Amino acid sequence: MTSLPSGLLGAVDPTSDRAVFRQIADQLREAIEKGRIKESEKLPSEAELVEHFGVSRMTVRNSLSILQGEGLVHSEHGRGVFVRPRPPVRRLASDRFARRHREQGKSAFIVEADTVGSKYEVDSLEVKEEAATQDISARLGSVRRVLARRRRYLLDGRPMETATSYLPLDIARGTPIAQPNPGPGGIYARLEELGHRLDHFEEEVRARMPSPTEVKTLRLASGVPVIHLVRTAYDTKGRAVEVCDTVMAADAYVLSYQLPAN
Repeated sequence: MTSLPSGLLGAVDPTSDRAVFRQIADQLREAIEKGRIKESEKLPSEAELVEHFGVSRMTVRNSLSILQGEGLVHSEHGRGVFVRPRPPVRRLASDRFARRHREQGKSAFIVEADTVGSKYEVDSLEVKEEAATQDISARLGSVRRVLARRRRYLLDGRPMETATSYLPLDIARGTPIAQPNPGPGGIYARLEELGHRLDHFEEEVRARMPSPTEVKTLRLASGVPVIHLVRTAYDTKGRAVEVCDTVMAADAYVLSYQLPAN
């Protein structure tokens, strides 16, 4: 057998009802999850795994295919298979929209980036007026046209999420909200300056598999799902003033909530 690091991988059980290629995948997964093979590190080569387990190259490839399908590893042509880095952003649902952040000139995404000490940027920004879909119209109180703000967020150069904000034209047209850069604190700060003091947000969250376009835009590995979040912002008069449709790479976020017990 090849001299893999001591304790990295064990042996397979040929008498087990579990297929050998799945046993190998189980061992590699455990090594990744327990940190024996760390983020961005290279897995043992196909040849090393073939020799260590005494199996065919096709068996090893089937094992690696399972891990790729789970989004745990990615293959680099000519270099090998590596553990995918998964820098989590902890999304504090009860805090990220706090008014104190807007007063400090911080948008919600900046607040999240600050929590992990990472560099953030926005690209693929598009701002335009368009007809509201049936769903967006219903959420905004039967408006027919909206201002749409589409953007993609990157953290340390990695695409993390896409978000599209929809705002009623009677609120947003001709204001800084319609500009590519709405200013410190983002569009929520501008809404409050326009007299729409925010009262609360409602969020709907679900997990699903991504569309082909989302896979490309977020550079998702095979098998990685997305978190689809739709948030509606309401002012103190009860009017819905914005709907934000967000798609996040599920392996990059931890959603954290604080819920009152009374």
